Amino acid sequence: MDETPGAGAAKQQQLYLEDLSPGDRFTSGEHALDAKQIIEFATRFDPQPFHLDAEAAQRTIFQGLAASGWHTAAITMRLLVTSGLPLADGIIGSGGELHWPKPTRPGDVLHVESEVIEVVPSRSRPERGMVTMRCETLNQHGEVVQRFTPKMVVSRRPAA
Repeated sequence: MDETPGAGAAKQQQLYLEDLSPGDRFTSGEHALDAKQIIEFATRFDPQPFHLDAEAAQRTIFQGLAASGWHTAAITMRLLVTSGLPLADGIIGSGGELHWPKPTRPGDVLHVESEVIEVVPSRSRPERGMVTMRCETLNQHGEVVQRFTPKMVVSRRPAA
């Protein structure tokens, strides 16, 4: 199922820094990926043979058509924003680590499972803090196709 933009975010409670604790977990909706999406993204942003041509991709390390890692990252971001991580002022990155342990393939149905690792209120900016997350993008077989460990700027709840 392809998540409608904003649909999940409207249903979830919006969270602030003080609402988050290490160990909190979130699961996104799903996004079904097909060869057409892979080729369209690659044509615009990562035009390499293993992302553009199934036959040419057979002769590469991927042994078949594979989505660009940046495509997987973009889908991950969409899933986090629309249904996976309901931060009140949006998902604002401040760095992190990104790994693609397994290729994303046509026919994969992706979802993101996230966990809060660390919450650190800012000393110099009392209106916000930093949250470190572990976000894993999994396919329909439960295989991790992307690991993302972002550090995010998260707002504190405004004074009433």
